[in-house]
Amino acid sequence: MPRGRHLRQSQTDWAKERPLIEAAQRDPTRFGDLYDSHFDRVYAYVARRVGDRTETEDLVSDVFHQALANVRRFEWRGAPFSAWLYRIAANKIADRSERIGRERAIQPSPEIEEADQEVAHDCAKVFALVRDLPEDQRKVLELRFVEEKSTREVAEALGRSEGAIKQLQFRALESLRARIGGKHG
Repeated sequence: MPRGRHLRQSQTDWAKERPLIEAAQRDPTRFGDLYDSHFDRVYAYVARRVGDRTETEDLVSDVFHQALANVRRFEWRGAPFSAWLYRIAANKIADRSERIGRERAIQPSPEIEEADQEVAHDCAKVFALVRDLPEDQRKVLELRFVEEKSTREVAEALGRSEGAIKQLQFRALESLRARIGGKHG
């Protein structure tokens, strides 16, 4: 996606999120709305760069803890709130690399950084679509693809037959394909 288009899309979001940010700056207990609206993107961004689920969860927790602690100092500088969160995340990832004795991460080019942010945004959309699935379909996808369990293990965990699990997985994936393809908006 060209940079200009990304910024134009974000300006609409900025107008929607500005009251949320201002509310959180006045009252940190209101930060939850910002957390809810940005969690999936930040999680996907960190996960793409870190690769380890436990480390990703720890880092994302640190990102939002730091953002909450510093939200009063956030200033509008022509970039969306998510860019501020991505910068915090990038710094946390670099700190992690230093802390565990790995070679310091090379700063990615702006093109790679923007691509990572776009992937994170797309992942956030998919996460939201998965949350909107019927509970049994959502559970099957989470167990199969997040927890990486076999069909047999999912069937045992949910007290269903393997055939039922396969059918639920098929329906869930077809529903996601249709929604992502724009067939059901």
